[in-house]
Amino acid sequence: MGKYRLQARKKDALITVLEVDTESRAWHLKADNKEAAIKSLAEMSEELKGIESFFVNGEDVTSYVFSQKENLNEKKENTPIFELPEIKPASNIESIVLPSIEEIKKAGEFSQKNNFKQDKPVKLSMPETLPVLKCKKEKKNIKKFDGMFIGKKIPSGDRMDIRDIRGETGNIIIQGKVVSFEIKELRPDPRTKAERRLLIMDVADDTNGISCKKFFNNATEAEAVEQYLKKGMFVKIRGSVQLDNFSGGLVLQIAQMCVCEVEKIEHKDDAELTRVELHLHTKMSLDGLIDNEEIIKTAKEWNHPAVAITDHGVIQAFPKIQEIAAKYKQKVIYGMEGYMIENIPEDVDADRQKYNHIIVLAKNMTGMRNLYRLVTISHLKFFRKRPLMPKAILEEFHEGLLYGTACVAGEFFRAVLNKESDEELIKRAKFYDYLEVQPVGNNAFMIKDDKYADVNSVEDLQRLNKRIIEIGEKANIPVCATSDAHYMFKEQSRKRELLLSMWEKSGEAESHPPVYVRTTKEMLEDFNYLPEEKAKEIVITNTRKIADSCEWIEPLAEEWKSYNPKISGADDKLVDMCYENAYRIYGNPLPKIVKDRLELELTPIIRHGYGVLYYIAHKLVKHSNDRGYLVGSRGSVGSSFVATMAQITEVNPLEPHYVCLNCHWSHFYTDNSVGCGFDLPNKKCPKCGNELNKDGHNIPFAVFLGFDGDKVPDIDLNFSSGDDQAVAHKYTEELFGRDNVFRAGTIAGIQDRTAFGLVKKYAENRQLNVNDIFIESLSSDIVGVKRTTGQHPAGIMVCPRDMDIHNFTPLQYAANKKHEKDEDGNIIPGTITTHFDYHSISGRMLKLDILGHDDPKIIRMLQDITGVDPLHIPFNEQKVLSLFQNTDALGISSEQLEKVIGHKGVKVGAIGLPEYGTPFVRVMLEDTKPKNFSELVRISGFSHGTDVWLNNAKDLITSGKVKLEEAISTRDDIMNYLMKHGVDALISFKTMENVRKGKGLEKGNSNNEKYIREANVPEWFIQSCKKISYLFPRSHAVAYVMMAFRIAWFKVYYPLAFYASYFTIRAEGSFNSLVILKGLEAQRKEILRISSLERPTNVDKENATVIEVAAEMYLRGYEFLPISLTESDAYEFKIVDGKLLPPFNCIPALGNQVAKEIVQAREEAPFTSKEDLKKRGKVSQSVIETMEEMKMLENLPDEEQINLFTF
Repeated sequence: MGKYRLQARKKDALITVLEVDTESRAWHLKADNKEAAIKSLAEMSEELKGIESFFVNGEDVTSYVFSQKENLNEKKENTPIFELPEIKPASNIESIVLPSIEEIKKAGEFSQKNNFKQDKPVKLSMPETLPVLKCKKEKKNIKKFDGMFIGKKIPSGDRMDIRDIRGETGNIIIQGKVVSFEIKELRPDPRTKAERRLLIMDVADDTNGISCKKFFNNATEAEAVEQYLKKGMFVKIRGSVQLDNFSGGLVLQIAQMCVCEVEKIEHKDDAELTRVELHLHTKMSLDGLIDNEEIIKTAKEWNHPAVAITDHGVIQAFPKIQEIAAKYKQKVIYGMEGYMIENIPEDVDADRQKYNHIIVLAKNMTGMRNLYRLVTISHLKFFRKRPLMPKAILEEFHEGLLYGTACVAGEFFRAVLNKESDEELIKRAKFYDYLEVQPVGNNAFMIKDDKYADVNSVEDLQRLNKRIIEIGEKANIPVCATSDAHYMFKEQSRKRELLLSMWEKSGEAESHPPVYVRTTKEMLEDFNYLPEEKAKEIVITNTRKIADSCEWIEPLAEEWKSYNPKISGADDKLVDMCYENAYRIYGNPLPKIVKDRLELELTPIIRHGYGVLYYIAHKLVKHSNDRGYLVGSRGSVGSSFVATMAQITEVNPLEPHYVCLNCHWSHFYTDNSVGCGFDLPNKKCPKCGNELNKDGHNIPFAVFLGFDGDKVPDIDLNFSSGDDQAVAHKYTEELFGRDNVFRAGTIAGIQDRTAFGLVKKYAENRQLNVNDIFIESLSSDIVGVKRTTGQHPAGIMVCPRDMDIHNFTPLQYAANKKHEKDEDGNIIPGTITTHFDYHSISGRMLKLDILGHDDPKIIRMLQDITGVDPLHIPFNEQKVLSLFQNTDALGISSEQLEKVIGHKGVKVGAIGLPEYGTPFVRVMLEDTKPKNFSELVRISGFSHGTDVWLNNAKDLITSGKVKLEEAISTRDDIMNYLMKHGVDALISFKTMENVRKGKGLEKGNSNNEKYIREANVPEWFIQSCKKISYLFPRSHAVAYVMMAFRIAWFKVYYPLAFYASYFTIRAEGSFNSLVILKGLEAQRKEILRISSLERPTNVDKENATVIEVAAEMYLRGYEFLPISLTESDAYEFKIVDGKLLPPFNCIPALGNQVAKEIVQAREEAPFTSKEDLKKRGKVSQSVIETMEEMKMLENLPDEEQINLFTF
């Protein structure tokens, strides 16, 4: 589709233009004068009324209306153009059908002299009046959803359980949940050329699952199904079961399908005065299934005045709960079910101490901070399989907290069970603020358990609850009825059983304790053995009193938001540093464009208190630079010229420019005529004759800190992976103090694949005869349940020196490991992390991203091997640029490559290069043939974005409609392009923000598209924006491409150094020495084997990538030496006599630690036998056999030889 136009002319004067845009679904009427426009509008009135019913399946518009390229606004001299208001048709219109050619001919003389070429309009010579455009009535389009997907209404009839489907059968009806679905594009019908589609859908009911299929001969109908069908939806299907030739299993061929209403149990609490739940577990408890939003929403709907969150030993649900509670305006009581021990473990072995459950609720912010401290202490000091809290510690931090007796595992219940005296029980009760009783169903498992000799009936359990109530009365301590809820509703008990079975709590799983959230009525019924008033007291009155005593608080209080550490004089140092470096490069006084940009940025940076963040980043980068390491920038920090002048990033965001570093002459290109400064030709300074420096990538500052400069800066840095990253982490401790720096914590929930495996095991253990579809359906119930904790690989959280970390978060060890092993196998202290997931607190305390990255490490290794300073490599070196167009610079042909590695991406020389080495991006290079640095940046943007290249920029570029330098590749392109077309800067910025997040042009009630269209922005640009889901920042792309270009330079001019660095750093663990060292033919066969696999593993894919690089190296005339017991390094590839010598860790199953042991032992003394190698080198027998196969040990005897002369 696109823009189409029908012109009508009277003599030679243009009268009227009807422009139809089928992509934006809008049309315009334009005329030479107002009278002609009004007349045309009147004559078309009936057709305009029916514009909503344009027919999509009629005659092709392009057969007689063409205006793809001609400028619609072009007009003759002195001829005014009157444009009528834009009229928007209904949203379901996809296209229009104008009159047929025959109908147009009848209206006047029709000229075919243009031969229907799409770049010119069809001209009609009209006698007096304009033709009336007749619009056919709308036929069946993507229909409005009415509950029916396919076919006619399904007649009522008996549904069949899926488990009862045993073989082929016809005309059955099933009902179930959509587990998954996809619509595949098939080859067009060879006879009718119709676009065909295949729907493949997995459906499961409560008994089993089945795969369903439906073939469509009409793409439109398939699109309608795809538009409305959703995963998790319940559908009713009628069809026949057949044996599928492709899968070999039974498949239901769909004849009819519709959405069906699921028989849902209505849950409501209609009590006049409702209870409060004080004991509840979310998915952050290992055995909890309650969804955060579901419990808050339900509490609100049930009119419960509050609800308590009390996960086992953790409070990790708090940040999300706070966010949801604000949404629903629901009060939450924040707490935890902890594990209390009687004595401090230093005095008594904690592993032998019995722990008791205890509920801890925060009454106010003092209590919240004390709760944080209890979590930290229990995780860091007293973690023994679970976080323990000594009773003395609980007493110390009781202020602001309420303690409850918890469940059957609580100290008080056990004391009642043990028949302690009133005096003893009252003494115990005095420690608590309230006592708990729970429905007898929760504890019914005790009746059959021999451990509880005195519990033999429901009446015995009731007696225990009555005893607790009695002691509460005597001690004047309120008693509250709680659910100890682990799932939401009664009918979800099987989900709980499934979850418990995975944690191997089979006994508890088999007992099915009904630990769901009770309504007021249900809880009163559970205590109907008490007098009515007493039941109301413990169920309603006391729970509401406890809730009333707790303030409405927020764990992450706003007062602490964006609290940054302080460094004395940081703002002044930053300003001075920026101007000093700017003067050094651009001279004093500064060019206006430089001065204005510095002031534009420094003003909001200092005003909002972000100067210290820039200064910290500067210190970290300088520390690594001083040690000889480059530091790459990530994200949008390169959009800030202050970051450039503070030497945080190499990326210069100013407009492309020349500058003389000697006399400071400069020239800036502000007309968008140059992609970036690196693209400018080499030039001598017109003032002093020195070679000019070229820089500038035209990146708006708003991309980084927002339009008003008030967005919290996120400065992400790439340090050399390994030693330099570790040193940078250590340096942060020196800057801020060890007690103020913590690793960013993460929380890992059960993921889809893990859930599937766990449910499959559950089904096998219970010998359930179900298929994978049913298992996948069940597994969705446990996805997201917390499984473990961890640490962000780069994130460092910094607490200001004058503040307590517990203003922000508790602390814990990553994965609760107090000790861990380093790379050498030594036992070291565990890593302390934030207890909360770092996302929830990164806006409230400083997070530094000190990421380890391979590119800086490779650059350092290349510099060490060659002695070449990477900072002196020019970014317009033509031989290097040619790598992204062909393979000439490598001295090999694409035909040679294709014979070994296949056809994908062999026409360019980008194999092994970061950013460009994958087959996908290499093919992108073949399609675009970038000729300079700025176009390489665009390729990086295309490859990192989502819905930016495929079905978007690729089509625009390869069709010739848009040039590479015009297509949207990064988020900055949108703001720059719109401002170039005269769109207001703020609207351009907001549009960029919407598009980069996948929200299209609009957000809320904005009129961005209206303003953009008024600026005559091309339609292709508008439609491209609407397709995008995510856009990469240009500054990130520039930083990555700078690193990649430097590495590419070494590939051209220092090939062996390039390959040595690649195999050492990028191929670690993926270098298949048994294949690669055998040469090209073995490499070709292995690549062919992997490419023929239907589902290659990640290991297969990684091996294939490394073999491609090895094959290219061989084709260029370079080879590997055999691994040498006497010469090879532990980890690094070495250049020896013009060849590469692989290290020991390339030997299969050997590993880095053994490789290190071999080299250390060899340095002490040469190996004298295989026995000696095994003993001193710590080499296993299987690895010895592999080394023998590789002919590494031919000169070594099996055992030590006895030499008589040594005696």
